[in-house]
Amino acid sequence: MRIALGIEYAGDGFEGWQSQAHGRTVQDRLEAAIGSIAGHVVRLHCAGRTDAGVHATAQVAHFDAAAERPLSGWVRGVNSLLDAPVAIRWAREVSDDFHARFCAVSRRYRYILHNAPVRPALLAGRVGWFHLPLDEAAMAAAAAQLVGRHDFSAFRAAGCQAKSPVRFLHEARVTREGDFIYFDFHANAFLHHMVRNLVGALVYVGKGRYRPEWIADVLAAGDRRRAAPTFAPDGLYLCGVGYPPHWPLPDEGRIIALPRIPVV
Repeated sequence: MRIALGIEYAGDGFEGWQSQAHGRTVQDRLEAAIGSIAGHVVRLHCAGRTDAGVHATAQVAHFDAAAERPLSGWVRGVNSLLDAPVAIRWAREVSDDFHARFCAVSRRYRYILHNAPVRPALLAGRVGWFHLPLDEAAMAAAAAQLVGRHDFSAFRAAGCQAKSPVRFLHEARVTREGDFIYFDFHANAFLHHMVRNLVGALVYVGKGRYRPEWIADVLAAGDRRRAAPTFAPDGLYLCGVGYPPHWPLPDEGRIIALPRIPVV
């Protein structure tokens, strides 16, 4: 049988999603725990591979199990074997033609940036940081120019293996709450480092280096060298994966928000 899973993890404790020889990845930890419950070696396939330091509130993955277990076993049983900052949120049985990556029709990412003179200590590794004041209105105006179907070559990593740089960006929003700025992106798919490269460009606009119209010029030029450096992974969260309605999966768009810390 094929099982789909909803997964949450803090990426600062891992060397990314994809399995590596050293075993310090999300995939390696999960496959070991799931294999113990299944009684055989399993291979996980995820909706979107995340880099080292990138987090997820709603990653989706699937595996094939030869043994039948109650769905609760794939959740509570697996979680009981995980001592790392990763947890299974839900499990669903799906048909054999389901694929976590290839059946997905959209992904959501949120980048959380702490915009204050002093770096955050309690949230180290969980948020990005920029010390100079940023104009969120200018960044929002720049982000609006990214919405639609575009060639995002200017915002892809040099080693990106995607066959096409064209993506449809449904949403690109920038909002502020106190010292925290939220960058929200919703697209059919993303290129390698695309969100972090977009955030880097928007920060250039926010600090006044360029006007909001500059980002449209960079997008049209398709030249990575004209854009900003790749921003740190710390504040990036995979917050949702969309599938066609005939798949019986929970609506797991979980947008992370920081808790309010009372001042006494």
